[in-house]
Amino acid sequence: MIKNDAYDLADTVQMKKPHACQVNDWEIMRVGADIRLKCLGCSRVVMMPRAEFNRKVKKVLTKANDPVNKKKEYYVPKEKLPRPNF
Repeated sequence: MIKNDAYDLADTVQMKKPHACQVNDWEIMRVGADIRLKCLGCSRVVMMPRAEFNRKVKKVLTKANDPVNKKKEYYVPKEKLPRPNF
């Protein structure tokens, strides 16, 4: 189990059980009281409460601000991610 603050927007996480498309990797699209995740296999978007997410997450695969990701072709820095203005 990971700490509550060990994940952030645009991180890739691995869940304990695979999705219906048999892919286990998810991208975090929203962090708050609810967590919005996008399946990296079929692009399905789901939302779940933070407590449920903390139980179901296995580990963080990649961090959004990891310097290794800057070498990837489609890398977008965390500062340039679109965020809604409320």
